[in-house]
Amino acid sequence: MSPVASSSSANWTRLVRFIAAEDSSEHLGQPCDSEVDVGLAIEAGTEVKVFEIIATSPWDPLAYINLNKTFTIQKILSPLSRSQTGTIRATGLSYKDHADEMGLSYPLYPVEFFKPESSLNDPNANVTVPLICQTDSVDWEVELAVVIGKECKDVNEEDALDYVLGYTVANDITDRKLQASNSQWCHAKGMDNFCPLGPTLVSSRALPNPHVLKLSTHVNGVQKQNGSADVMIFPLAKVVSFLSQGCTLSPGTVIITGTPPGIGVSMTPSEWLKDGDQVRCFISHGLGTLVSNVVYQKKAVAQTNGH
Repeated sequence: MSPVASSSSANWTRLVRFIAAEDSSEHLGQPCDSEVDVGLAIEAGTEVKVFEIIATSPWDPLAYINLNKTFTIQKILSPLSRSQTGTIRATGLSYKDHADEMGLSYPLYPVEFFKPESSLNDPNANVTVPLICQTDSVDWEVELAVVIGKECKDVNEEDALDYVLGYTVANDITDRKLQASNSQWCHAKGMDNFCPLGPTLVSSRALPNPHVLKLSTHVNGVQKQNGSADVMIFPLAKVVSFLSQGCTLSPGTVIITGTPPGIGVSMTPSEWLKDGDQVRCFISHGLGTLVSNVVYQKKAVAQTNGH
């Protein structure tokens, strides 16, 4: 079998997409401080400086870091736009310890569902909970997100990770009552802005073994989830390979890959996200902290004509 080319020859290792304070325009960049947790820094109001990345897209093989040009992040954006991701792929029941806490058997194959592109949301942004979901049923799920870097179809497991551009953090926000009411999960997980993503996309070259990653979730400062990608039921190479069979995964495709234990529905009593809550989803090795603020959509107020 002939070798598969790397998904990118670009020299960046931690990519962010952002609005710059200097010109109020959108750019790609790499944090000047290789250790900074971009999400936490933005939340704290700390200035985050980045080197400009010259590229037409995050997967541009000719992308390079311009060390002579820096910007200050005014607003952090998801690493990819909705037009770049398209429909978001997702797998569920992916961790052995999560399946164990739910009392469920391990699946024979990855369990796939979809989240519409309209569910994509920025880091450090509000998650607006619509009226239909304001029934004590909205849950958190920290997830490792895989971003495809080149066209991927019918690949085998041995080569699958060669098609991965990088990894970032996702929160697969879910309405559990809607999920239980339907055999398909798309509605319960596909509300507008129910997939915060980011803040940092770490290159697969800098992270050759994604199963070393540690994941956690804090809600209002209290830890809820604490897991490791090394207890996934299916290796990520199998997940990418399986999803590519007979189906083209285009560059920019995002695959969110399931959650470790500690979700709200599994607690006794169950816990749910409330108006005003803050969720912090963290993944190690430079992916950083995805901060989301929960805001309930307001009910419409009846108008009168004053007569």
